[in-house]
Amino acid sequence: MPERLSTGITALDQHLGGGLLPGTLTVLLGATGVGKTQLGLQFASAGHTQEGRRGVLFDMTYRGDSQSHAEYARRMFDWTLRAMAGDRRVSHQDFFAPANEPGDYLHVFDYGGRRLSDRELSFDADRAWRQAIVAKLETSIAFLYGNFTRGARRVVIDGIDPIDRPREAMQFELFEYLYHQILRKDAEWVARDLFRQDFRQYAALVGQHLYDPAQIGAVMLYTSVETILDQLIDRPLAEGDWLANANTVIYLGKVREGNRMGRALYIAKHRGSACSDQIIPFEIGDRGISLL
Repeated sequence: MPERLSTGITALDQHLGGGLLPGTLTVLLGATGVGKTQLGLQFASAGHTQEGRRGVLFDMTYRGDSQSHAEYARRMFDWTLRAMAGDRRVSHQDFFAPANEPGDYLHVFDYGGRRLSDRELSFDADRAWRQAIVAKLETSIAFLYGNFTRGARRVVIDGIDPIDRPREAMQFELFEYLYHQILRKDAEWVARDLFRQDFRQYAALVGQHLYDPAQIGAVMLYTSVETILDQLIDRPLAEGDWLANANTVIYLGKVREGNRMGRALYIAKHRGSACSDQIIPFEIGDRGISLL
């Protein structure tokens, strides 16, 4: 069995039977402010110890407010995130050169602070939005492929907003493309999508920079409407919901502790491994989440 990926929290790894399974998707579900971003960063940063390189953050948020990734990373790990511009034109020449490092943070799908679903856009607006996304997909492929060829084995996808029908959410449509066509696709075929007509020119270099997609762990940060942990546990799964498709699902929510509210998490699913069935209290400090 391949080595488990640490969440960055030893006590949580123990509840997960040793950690997360590489080559799978983990979903962290909870309301804004409950601690998803901190836990996602802890997972990404743990790659520095385990694989020799931190993971990367792919920010899909449409909202205008900051997700505080850079602030948290700096405070928690003295980690200065290096952003790749969402509109950067990808140069195939010297793609693998050290000077062309793609950075470890990309916010590519900004759309003016709006939350989008297929029902919210006019035909013309929908067409324009989709054309813009197609133009930016090359940047997304270059960001992820460039990091994976340089040793990154973890990706955190943030900014997934709640929506009534997951199949109607453009964010989920985009995530499905990223997950199946980049994260889980054979490295050579990802390179073909990136280099396209120039692939033969770079085929030898591509062969020198292969990686195994089955070793890459993906964590999705999914914002819920529900804030109370019991509500999340009772939450029905909609058809097409990535909670149903994910290998591991962890709920984070508020719990009542006497006359105050605290935080706790619950491992709702962890396929292929034993896991704890406890409600696990946690707190958020300067170094991120710690279990109580």
